[in-house]
Parts: sequence; structure tokens; C-alpha cells
Amino acid sequence: MRRAVRSAVLALCVGGGVVPAQGQGPARVSSEGGRVVVRLTPEERARIGVATARLARQPHRIEIPAYGSVLDPARVTDLTNSYAGAVAALRTARARAEVSAGALRRARTLGTTVVSGAQRETVEGTAATDEAAVAAAESQVRTFAATAQQEWGPVLGRAIVERAPLATRLIERADLLVQVTLPSGEAPKPPPADASAEVPPQSERVPLRLVSPATRADQRIQGLGYLYLAAGDSGLLPGMSVQAFLTSPQEAVGVAVPESAVIHWQGRAWIYRGIGPDAFVRHPLKPDAAVSADRYVVDDLDGEADIVVTGPQVVLTEELKSQVQASGDADDD
Repeated sequence: MRRAVRSAVLALCVGGGVVPAQGQGPARVSSEGGRVVVRLTPEERARIGVATARLARQPHRIEIPAYGSVLDPARVTDLTNSYAGAVAALRTARARAEVSAGALRRARTLGTTVVSGAQRETVEGTAATDEAAVAAAESQVRTFAATAQQEWGPVLGRAIVERAPLATRLIERADLLVQVTLPSGEAPKPPPADASAEVPPQSERVPLRLVSPATRADQRIQGLGYLYLAAGDSGLLPGMSVQAFLTSPQEAVGVAVPESAVIHWQGRAWIYRGIGPDAFVRHPLKPDAAVSADRYVVDDLDGEADIVVTGPQVVLTEELKSQVQASGDADDD
């Protein structure tokens, strides 16, 4: 997840922060109970681009951050074509074997009065050769089928053998195959069916669809891996490394705040929450806060809370513009 640094200090240095509109007084800032309280009326919030949302405390399914690699479908294409070629060769070999077997039966029926010994030996040799060709072709088909299973697992391996839509869509680039590897020690059961990946450079999320567990580990990470499908037009490309998120069955209880509500200042992450009519205080976001559906779960707020979801950096700028020196700059409630 992106945590874009919004620096209100820089805004103060280069432009003195938000300049009130004509006739607008400075924001009312005071120190109350060891914390800085910023008061902004609805009109003032609308004027400077600050919006709030009332968010309730409730359970949220936790997302596990993971590492994704968009795989090149060339190997799937090669195996699919190789298996199809082996099946075609087997059919040809069987057809030839049927012809030579029929010729051998006729030669034996006619007897030595019609077919010479040399001719019969030739027919027998051809039939034996064609039978051996069938056996070799069958072995080749089994080898390619086993290779598909070993390299890609039972689900995709079967799709390669059957030339099912799962395989053909990968060949046609209608879908892309993403291997998602969990950090070492993470082992959710069953494999998370819901997942997403961030598409660079804007880090927009795209959904991923579970295929099966991966058959080999990513050498860089050495964690459990899973194969997922992403849409071919998602913006991902083979060879990309992406940030992925898997939805686990575990839940975290708290208020889920969007990324737009988070600011970074003095090496910490913060949000602004309401403590009364038009009054807001800065509240710390824990470094290990759980993530759910691209939102941070704040577990130390009770009940419902008014959260500044748009323009928190503007509220911080107003706080820093004031000359109030609070004994504590965090909301310790």
C-alpha cells in the first residue's frame, strides 16, 4: 500500500500553509488536556477542502502483504503446443500401426502359396516397427502430461493437457499468471481466494483469482506461494514484480480509515478524529496497524468516530501555523 508522505512543514516553508480566503480568520487552535485541538466550522472545512466521514468500529478481514511476480506465459504455450503435437503424432502412429497390422493379418491368411516368405517378413517388420512407434508416441504424450502437472500443478496442468480455457486465455494474453509468495512463516489455510495486486506506477489495485498452490518457491523469498490470474488488460506485464495482498480469514476489530486520511509527520503516521462539534485532534496510527481492503484498521478508537478523510494535511498545516505550544501533541485517549 502506498503511504505517500504529505509534508505540511514543506507547505509552511514554501507558501505559509493554506491561505485563508478573503474575510476568513485563522483556524481556532487551542491546547486542551495536553493535546492540540483544531476547530474548523463546516464552512471553513468546505472552503479549504477538508471532508469528514463517520466511521464505525467493526470487524474487518485482515490483508496479508505478499510479493507477486507476473510470470511469462511462454512455458505454458510451449507445453500446450508440445502436448498437442505429441497427441497428433500418436494418432498418426496408431493409424500407421492399424494399416500395417491389417497387412500382416492378410499375409498370414493368404499363406505361403500367395505371399512369399520374404514379403511376409517385410510385413511383419513394418508392423513391429509401427507398434514400437505407437509405444514411443504414447510415452511422449505421458511425459508432456506429467511435465505439465509437475511444473504447474493439477489445475493448470490439466488445463494444458485438455487445452481448456484456463490455458488458452493465458496463451492469448487474455489473462496473466501471477505467482504470489507469502512472507516466511505465513501459512493460511485454506489458500486465500481473495487477493489483489498493485499496478505500478500509480499503485492501483487489480483483483486476482486463485488458481492453485504454486509448485515451486520464489528463490528470493522462500515462502509459500500461490498462482493467481489477473486480467490481461489490468496493466500488469510479464516480468513485473508487484506488491500483492491476500485476504486472510482472521479479523481485526476497529475503525477502517482510507489512505487519504493518513498523514506522516515527525516519523510517525497520524489521522485526525473529531472530539466534538467542529473540533479535531491528531491521533497516532500504530506502525503495525492491520490492513483491510486497502484501509488501515485503527483498533484504539471506541464506537463511531468522525475521521478527516480528505485534506488531513491541511488540518495539520493549520495546527502548525498556530503559536499554541501544547504539552503533548498526540491524542492519548
